[in-house]
Amino acid sequence: MAEIVLDHVSKSYPDGAVAVHDLNITIADGEFLILVGPSGCGKTTTLNMIAGLEEISSGELRIGGDRVNEKQPKDRDIAMVFQSYALYPHMTVGQNIAFPLTLAKMKKAEIAQKVSETAKILDLTELLDRKPSQLSGGQRQRVAMGRAIVRHPKAFLMDEPLSNLDAKLRVQMRGEIARLQKRLGTTTVYVTHDQTEAMTLGDRVVVMRSGVAQQIGTPDELYERPANLFVAGFIGSPAMNFFPATLTPIGITLPFGEVMLDADVQEVIAQHPKPENVIVGVRPEHLSDAALIDGYQRIRALTFEVKVDLVESLGADKYLYFSTSGPAAHSAQLDDLEADGDLHENQFVARVPAESKAAIGQSVELAF
Repeated sequence: MAEIVLDHVSKSYPDGAVAVHDLNITIADGEFLILVGPSGCGKTTTLNMIAGLEEISSGELRIGGDRVNEKQPKDRDIAMVFQSYALYPHMTVGQNIAFPLTLAKMKKAEIAQKVSETAKILDLTELLDRKPSQLSGGQRQRVAMGRAIVRHPKAFLMDEPLSNLDAKLRVQMRGEIARLQKRLGTTTVYVTHDQTEAMTLGDRVVVMRSGVAQQIGTPDELYERPANLFVAGFIGSPAMNFFPATLTPIGITLPFGEVMLDADVQEVIAQHPKPENVIVGVRPEHLSDAALIDGYQRIRALTFEVKVDLVESLGADKYLYFSTSGPAAHSAQLDDLEADGDLHENQFVARVPAESKAAIGQSVELAF
């Protein structure tokens, strides 16, 4: 176990392309850190620099207090788990787990003991004599993790290890990885494009965009206090709604009406230069079906009518998709989210209880 420090780390290529720019992160001993972002954001490049698979262009990388910029991957005492499992098909489960110890020329008795201990942790004891072809996807992933665990490295590096699994198994393995990391207490850096994985697994999450860390914080911090539009739109499922709006002396004018701001919010706004046009972010769960709220809530709420384009029923909740006419909210950060498929211009969603009677093609009154 070890602290990992990325001190002003950057990665650029001869053609001038910058994959990672001035990354500053201190990963505490035993911490589970998630790197998340859309394709091409620099998260995997960052992981590869920690592993030694990519050279660092500038800055310093320290593992356990030692500078490792020039060290080979085998000398960094880290273990990687890939999405492809990378198991040897001709070897048994036990032989696959033991492989790094065999390479290190460890004594056979010690190897057998370590493999047995690791198999017990991962519930693989009954499978040690099987070949990878006889295993399910989840079992193969546990074997790949076992091969990493058996070495007792300073850190685990995981590159989208669950992306090849089906949805149900992915949820199960997510829980297993979280419990295992807490049990072992090994510093872990985990790369994913799935913000649900990021929010449920990590002690802290790094949201990346175009090679730059947009925000580093706990899952709750990212959700409740996003640093910018990109983080606000990337974190959360369904994604946050973004409405174009205009500031007034007492509130905000939205496409569907005017919202009066509380006095303390007005005071905060008054202390800063006020652009006339702003972007307002509203989480789907903050839009209610007006038919399901009480009279007091209706008095305090802004209500507006929309035509429902799509209803997704998820048991306890329903997602109501609707559109608005007029110009959409625009910024470079929102354009990036739209290009990655996380947002659609002028399409919005409300998360309402399953009791809602809203139906496709019908009008429904929403409250905000």
